[in-house]
Amino acid sequence: MNFRKLIKIFIPKGLFRIIEPYGHLLEAFLFNLINFFPTRNIKVIGVTGTNGKTTTTFLIHHMLYQAGYKVGVMTTVGYGYGLDITPQIHHMTNVSTREMLHRIKIMKKEGMEWLVLETTSHALAQYRVFAIPYRIAVFTNLTQEHLAYHRTFERYRQAKLKMFKMTNRYHQGLRLGIVNADDPNSEIFANTTKNSLTYGLEKGSLVAKNIQLNPESVTYQTEYNNQTYHIICHIPGTFNVYNSLAAVAVGIKLGLSKNQIEQGIASLKNVEGRMNPINQGQDFTVIVDYAHSPDSFEKLFKDLKPIVKHKLIVLFGSLGGGDINKRSLQGKLAGEYADYVYICEEDDRQEPAENIMKDIVSGVKQSGKKENVDYFLIHDRPTAIKAALSKAETNDIVLLLGKGHEKTIEHADGEHPYNETEVAKQALKELGYTKN
Repeated sequence: MNFRKLIKIFIPKGLFRIIEPYGHLLEAFLFNLINFFPTRNIKVIGVTGTNGKTTTTFLIHHMLYQAGYKVGVMTTVGYGYGLDITPQIHHMTNVSTREMLHRIKIMKKEGMEWLVLETTSHALAQYRVFAIPYRIAVFTNLTQEHLAYHRTFERYRQAKLKMFKMTNRYHQGLRLGIVNADDPNSEIFANTTKNSLTYGLEKGSLVAKNIQLNPESVTYQTEYNNQTYHIICHIPGTFNVYNSLAAVAVGIKLGLSKNQIEQGIASLKNVEGRMNPINQGQDFTVIVDYAHSPDSFEKLFKDLKPIVKHKLIVLFGSLGGGDINKRSLQGKLAGEYADYVYICEEDDRQEPAENIMKDIVSGVKQSGKKENVDYFLIHDRPTAIKAALSKAETNDIVLLLGKGHEKTIEHADGEHPYNETEVAKQALKELGYTKN
């Protein structure tokens, strides 16, 4: 048991909530001091929001790398300098300040001058990114998520805004905010920094036009200062139009050429756990994706439903100890869009699995679905995956949602090794599908 968990036992929960961020702040200050503030002279681009952070971060990173920047990246999926990316094992986006600074020191020694840093509301609320010199702040979107920790949507939004305030206070930087204009909270974020550039599908200085969606990619055009950019993003979905537009905006403000922006975004072929197809020679489509919020569910389902040639099969769970209210919303959306729904574990942690699944079922039932007819409760995730895949027929699409890139699954007794892609491949092999 670590020191923080030991303190939790003896301090009332309400009091711990109040003092915990200041413990993180003290820790962050001390480790920065011990390490001589290693982020000094590093130019940092921060990416925050509810959904799309990881893909946006990688798009910006690849674009800058292709343009010749000495750039590193730190995300939910992995971290590294240049294209040497180490998978992220920890079950969090922003690790402890100590570990984050250690990684930055190593990348700095390797020659890193720029860092694209995916930044969570937890890290901001807990001061884990204290002393990070953000030059540019990117905002993707804000929807209901992490309310089990933040308690209210307003507190959640204020945590995200901290990154923009930090960017604005750093006078050596660009004091620039890149903001999704289609999000209802856009004005608050855009007004927090001295300079801003907005993007969107409906509003903003950069608006995507002539959008073409297909199962492998999205293409569109956008204009800025009489320059037309022809964008190809190899990660499909309308949400990746938004994510790539944010990268375009960063490129424009850093003075990249049209070719550098277009080629840089096209250079990213995939992001682990984000719309990753699994092909073992089966005659139906299997996709692994990290979507785990009602907003990401809805956007994904809306994109895929029109192109499903037969049935849509969706498998997912929900985080134990997380936001209870989102579970029924996830269930409701899956029930409305999917032909078959498989409910299983995601990361139960200390919460009884039956409670989590019951909350999800309450939403699924609103669509009129019936247990063991068009929705199924199978707690063990690998078993549920095999059952969902065995249900699939020619031209179906099977979505495996919520785990994505993660390398562990959390039970009451801790984390256990887990890899969704490998589990799905193994299940397909056992069902008789093997590549020729």
